[in-house]
Amino acid sequence: MTSISRRGLFSLAGKSAALSVACLPIASLAGTVRSTQSTPYYRHNKLIHGVAYYPELWPDADVDADIAEMQSLGINVVRMAEFAWSTMEPEPGQLDFSLFKNVMDKMHAAGIQVVLCTPTATPPVWLTHGHPERCHKNDKGEIMSHGARQHASYEHPDVRAACSNIIEHMSRELGRHPALIAWQLDNEMKAHVSEDYSDAAIANWHTWLAKRFTTIDALNKAWGTHIWSQYYTSFEQVPASVTTPFLHNASLITAYKLFCRESVADFMVAQRQSIRKYSDMPITHNDNPAFNIHHERAMRAQDFASYDAYPSADQWATLAFRSDLYRAAIPGKPFWLMETSVAHNGWLGNHQPMHPEGFLAAEASLIYALGGEGFCYWLWRQQRTGAELPHSAVKSAWNTPSIGYEEVKKVAAVKARLEPVILDTTLETPPIAITYSDHARAMLETEGLDKRNGFPTRYRGVIEMWHKHVLDLGYHREVRFENAALDGLKLLITPAMPYVSDAFLLRAKDFMEQGGVWIAGPVTGTRGKEHTVPTDAGLGLLEKLAGVTTQYVMPLTGTGATGELLGVSSELSGWCAAMIAREGTQVIGTLTQGRGKGLAFATERNIGKGKLVLLGAMPYGEHKDTMLNALIRHYASEVGVNPLADVAAGVVIVPRTNKRGQRIWIVLNMLADTRSVALPASATDLLTGKPLGNTLTLDGYTQHVIQVKGI
Repeated sequence: MTSISRRGLFSLAGKSAALSVACLPIASLAGTVRSTQSTPYYRHNKLIHGVAYYPELWPDADVDADIAEMQSLGINVVRMAEFAWSTMEPEPGQLDFSLFKNVMDKMHAAGIQVVLCTPTATPPVWLTHGHPERCHKNDKGEIMSHGARQHASYEHPDVRAACSNIIEHMSRELGRHPALIAWQLDNEMKAHVSEDYSDAAIANWHTWLAKRFTTIDALNKAWGTHIWSQYYTSFEQVPASVTTPFLHNASLITAYKLFCRESVADFMVAQRQSIRKYSDMPITHNDNPAFNIHHERAMRAQDFASYDAYPSADQWATLAFRSDLYRAAIPGKPFWLMETSVAHNGWLGNHQPMHPEGFLAAEASLIYALGGEGFCYWLWRQQRTGAELPHSAVKSAWNTPSIGYEEVKKVAAVKARLEPVILDTTLETPPIAITYSDHARAMLETEGLDKRNGFPTRYRGVIEMWHKHVLDLGYHREVRFENAALDGLKLLITPAMPYVSDAFLLRAKDFMEQGGVWIAGPVTGTRGKEHTVPTDAGLGLLEKLAGVTTQYVMPLTGTGATGELLGVSSELSGWCAAMIAREGTQVIGTLTQGRGKGLAFATERNIGKGKLVLLGAMPYGEHKDTMLNALIRHYASEVGVNPLADVAAGVVIVPRTNKRGQRIWIVLNMLADTRSVALPASATDLLTGKPLGNTLTLDGYTQHVIQVKGI
């Protein structure tokens, strides 16, 4: 068992255990921000079936008929105004919200609630015309033009002032309307642009650096700037990560990504503050792991999380991944799927395959079962102009039912069937979680993982890959942000997190001492906070806690290297930490062929009542899945976590508990083909009361609600 104490961990890093407020985990800051608000708990004791609605694009005379048709389809929420700034303020200071007030009046009379969006994604032309300094600039120096969205620089003070002004007036005029159920900040923040290199952004970058390092000497030391004569004498000399003949310092590239993404999250907090001057309704943002923001930090601005997803039928697992991520993002609050297509996604020159019949209802069922309160479409009526002409909608541009119309009816039917069950039950706390780190994402975008066929090229793909393994094995699971609490977990998997902070390591140590198992995956621990290579040990503090000595960190791709782990042999690939186990550490995986033969690539060490498992390399090839599945099964079993059932591909089991303490499973088939799942003894169909046999057969895209006993 390791002898490293809390004090030891911090002394190894040369830091005090008394962290200042500035060094608190983002989750702690988030809690502080939210705790100062008086936002009412937003759950409305019903499931949301919603749609995006654009009254500014269609005749006023259509609204009454639209509302009547929405009622017939069981739609109980509309989302409005995210692109309507020019309608509300066609000229600076000429503010008119009457269109939206009138629509909200009618919605309220019809029993349909409203999510209002701040319209800052599409500023009117007057804000940026003749003012290129107010526009987003990319790393090549190209200035974004008015005409699409996200072209304005949120770093410019004039842009921020205009955003604050429209939001405050909107909140004052509409923020206490009886139809209002929630606010949405902006729309898909930074979906189309990434780092901002405008003059305003670079000025804010220098301010951010000064706050981060206090002195320029501290920055020079942390980044090692004497390399290539990068040494600086003032913060104003530090360039942004613009195009260079070769490459910038890794520390600078990663830091600029973090600056930009944190700044966007802080802009979201500023929007929240503007809303709060006149409205206390709950606030969210339609996020997506692909967007270029600091997702965890952005939760400070929100009361409940929501996300957008447009999967084709064969990408259904993306829904499970994002639901597991955003459900855990703000603990104790349901999440919403704010946008999905009724039939297919599309924009100029592109479209996805249409959904098979029944897939949309299966999609909604999965969202509701996994803790989602809202399931919403983009959009009500197909756009007749703009850039998204091919995108499906509930109604065609010529105002007739679309190809997805009947599928929307199926969603309404499945919602009605599941709603009593969902409202009577709560989701069980998952015992397994995968770590998601915004810092790791920035680092791996700067210094990509070793490229090989069949391996994800993006950070989120790596996390989703591990999630898919746990999902396919039949375990109940979620994805937790880096700074989240580890309450309720028994197994934590942290892949591809190059920098392991002291705070995370201490939290993981406490988790293991109480009996949890932590699997630290490949690449984890290989870099320092400022994207540098550790000099005291190959894996920094993680190496000391794991009780190993890293002999080499080396790339195995294309070398034919193999290894054996828990009795499974496989080719290995990517970066490998080849290790020697110290006393008290057990080798569970050994390099059997290639450079480093005989060294460990996987180890296990007791930490209190639990264990730290270090996986130093990724399996590859035909035995990759077998090795990873063996690892997950082995350590899940050690902490007493078993798969809910032996599930076939495409089957998801969601365990819930009702108010009487009875265990309920919602079993879903996310594929078009018939699937089956083994059931525990004495299982009954909750909706019919009929006993079920040992095997449940599910037709394509269907759901069953069963009561299980004795497990």
